Amino acid sequence: MREYEKMVAGELYNALDSELMQMRKTARELADRINVTTAELRGLDMRLSLCAELFGQVGKNLWLQPPFHCDYGKNIFLGDNVYLNFGCTILDVARVTLGSNIFLGPNVQIYTATHPLHAEERNQGLESGEPITIQNNVWIGGSAVLCPGVTIGEGSVIGAGAVVTKDVPARVVVAGNPARMIKRISAASCGSL
Repeated sequence: MREYEKMVAGELYNALDSELMQMRKTARELADRINVTTAELRGLDMRLSLCAELFGQVGKNLWLQPPFHCDYGKNIFLGDNVYLNFGCTILDVARVTLGSNIFLGPNVQIYTATHPLHAEERNQGLESGEPITIQNNVWIGGSAVLCPGVTIGEGSVIGAGAVVTKDVPARVVVAGNPARMIKRISAASCGSL
């Protein structure tokens, strides 16, 4: 089994594998090109074209504010109306799914990568990954961190600076480190936190 196949299956894999290193290099080159696009119409068209090449799937109405960083890109799947604000980082060694109507604040970090607890395995370049799913209609505040394997439920809000270490149910507000539920969002709720 190729190291890439092990990686996307969530098994331990060798991150120093030459095929994976080349894939990361290609993704970083595309991200570098995205990061120098301009805000003028021609630059925005180029940015969207490069995003379509980088990501596994791009829905309608993607808005990405550079700079953006990722490991592979091809393991990132975006629904419609996705907004990635300045400084977003997605370590996509496993699948990252962002539904529709997703808003990520500045410097949001999404980490699917995880590493062995034993130094001997880490020192060999071994790592693994766990997928992250963000369901529809989610807002994630600036500098929030999503840890490997979490699912963010539909309609939820992640407070700025939160560190999400476990699943978040639908229609709740979570904040803190580690993130904890602050309140439920009812159909009648409106306004800010």
